[in-house]
Amino acid sequence: MSLTYFKRFRMEISLAGREFRPSPVSADYALLPWDPALLEDHAEAKYLSFREEVDSDVFPCLGDLSGCSRLMSEISRKDGFLPAATWLAVYTGDGPDRQEFCGTVQGIRDDTGYGSIQNLGITPQHRGRGLGKHLLYHSLDGFQRFGLKRAFLEVTARNLSAIRLYEAAGFAKVRTLYKAVEVACT
Repeated sequence: MSLTYFKRFRMEISLAGREFRPSPVSADYALLPWDPALLEDHAEAKYLSFREEVDSDVFPCLGDLSGCSRLMSEISRKDGFLPAATWLAVYTGDGPDRQEFCGTVQGIRDDTGYGSIQNLGITPQHRGRGLGKHLLYHSLDGFQRFGLKRAFLEVTARNLSAIRLYEAAGFAKVRTLYKAVEVACT
């Protein structure tokens, strides 16, 4: 085993005096508010979003459906878990009888009183349609409604499209972090 270091950024945004109103997305999509009955659907959307991305190298649980299920369960049980900042995107374009869960985001109030975005992900076939921004803005609005003044997230430096999304929303890089991960030698 050897260690590999992944560069990540902590990004923050002030929520004060802002309105988070994303552009509408196609009528083929809807956002579902948190419901414990949707935990496994969040886990599946998370898995399908991250399994082939660098984040599954940084956090191996994201590359495994059962790992995503455990992670969702842990997040939803945290003291600071905020249902109002937790959303599931669903695609219904193939008819109302067929739902495809295609995006997820979770929000937590951390010990410092900041909102913490957890695992914002969109499945590959639904990217580029404004869903990431839609989920992000709904989560930030949930933090605001809870009375939080700032929010943060962490993003892997190689995830350029996510960084562009966060910067366009008003996030700024405030710190560079390095995540050490053990990898098997081949």
